[in-house]
Amino acid sequence: MENNSNFTSQLLAALDEKSQWYDAEQLPYLLENFRLLHTCVKNLFEFLVKKSLITPDPYKLDKKISDIKSPDSAQFVESERSVIMGQRFSDYESTLDFLCTYYKFSVSQLTLGNIKKLVDLSNAFIWTSFSVNSNRVNTRVLANLVADGRHNSDAMTASMINDSLSKAAHAATEINEFLKKFTDFRREVYKGDVRRKVIGGSGFDSQKAFSSPAGELQQIKKNFAAGMGKVPFFNELIDEIVQEDQGSDKDARQKALLSKLQIEKKSVEKEEESVDTKAMLMESMTCLGAMTPLLTQVTEKVKENHDVLESEHNSFFARLLALLRKSFGIEEKPLYYTLIIVEQTTSAKRKERINYQTFVSDLTTKARRFAALSQKGSSGYNKLVSMPEAKILEFISAQIIDCQKMLVLLNALDEFFKSSVAPVNKSKIKGLKIDITSLKNTVVKANQYRAEYSAYIEEEAQMRKLGIK
Repeated sequence: MENNSNFTSQLLAALDEKSQWYDAEQLPYLLENFRLLHTCVKNLFEFLVKKSLITPDPYKLDKKISDIKSPDSAQFVESERSVIMGQRFSDYESTLDFLCTYYKFSVSQLTLGNIKKLVDLSNAFIWTSFSVNSNRVNTRVLANLVADGRHNSDAMTASMINDSLSKAAHAATEINEFLKKFTDFRREVYKGDVRRKVIGGSGFDSQKAFSSPAGELQQIKKNFAAGMGKVPFFNELIDEIVQEDQGSDKDARQKALLSKLQIEKKSVEKEEESVDTKAMLMESMTCLGAMTPLLTQVTEKVKENHDVLESEHNSFFARLLALLRKSFGIEEKPLYYTLIIVEQTTSAKRKERINYQTFVSDLTTKARRFAALSQKGSSGYNKLVSMPEAKILEFISAQIIDCQKMLVLLNALDEFFKSSVAPVNKSKIKGLKIDITSLKNTVVKANQYRAEYSAYIEEEAQMRKLGIK
């Protein structure tokens, strides 16, 4: 019994140490792969919406996600694929967004049940075998939709789709490999909790328990509910505990388990030397590149809303003049909209006058710029990455600030179109709220990457001042 007590003490200490290691060093890596997967999925979703191959879920913003749930995978008729796949892929993207934004990646949160949910979500679409011949309904239908959309796309868009599919496959592979290893560790955490809360509980009769394997199993079953609450009783793992305590090969089992829980010590200095700070910074630019399809879509909606509004008070003669100007390449007369800007912090309102043509042109320019600068290997990307880090940071910071201003104006412009149009034409106005939310989430993530880079550089500078390498 004394030997078991020593083993339990060592085991629980090793579990606590490795749990802290996972929380601090390993689970953030899992989160980064889910973020990468989410960015890729969002790119594909926006691409398919733009191509009108899927119908966006109209209730997307009303759905409140509070848990991990994989999209439905039941068969459906071909005529409904646009609507059904639009809803399923939208739910999938929203769940990934919830994971990346609100979910807590910690050992205590990632129970065996929650790990299974993450595995199911990761494999809701088989990115590593993304084929029109897949035997999985969602993967096969989505692969066909992407193939249809890519068929008539320009080279840059096709390249972006290929890049998103490749990165999604990489992220899914990393996620699945990580969760497989983490599941093994989480099984040991479960067993450790049984030892701590059940075997170490006041109602557990050690004398009866350690008289025989059957006696220990009986005592664990008797006290399990009181110690573990609503946690499921896994027979296989409980049997492993009994074998580790009283099996004929218990010494070998105990030694192997303690060895498995040891943390691999790596050279901190070598790890720090291998950090590519410029690559860290460029992740922010790559994130901004995900806005390209959505910016294009928003621009088209703004133009259509503008046309609806203008049609209300344009006479036949005015329309004829506009047609002639367009035919002869004569520049349009500047059109100004007066928008009501609501300050988020104070709710104070102010007016801002914008040049419509300049605003639309800026949206188009942004989309092209982000597409050119975010694709690895492109001339724009190579030119940016060749600059000093300070200049790259300055450039990306300016883009993020500019995007934040753009979002404020888009919000105000959305309200302007809705309030200015005649009641009979209200149904023709295309809302921008969903697009603005997606753009805002992308800007937030790009800003997070920038902040992480800045924090790392600042910490590195402080350590140098203290003489620490």
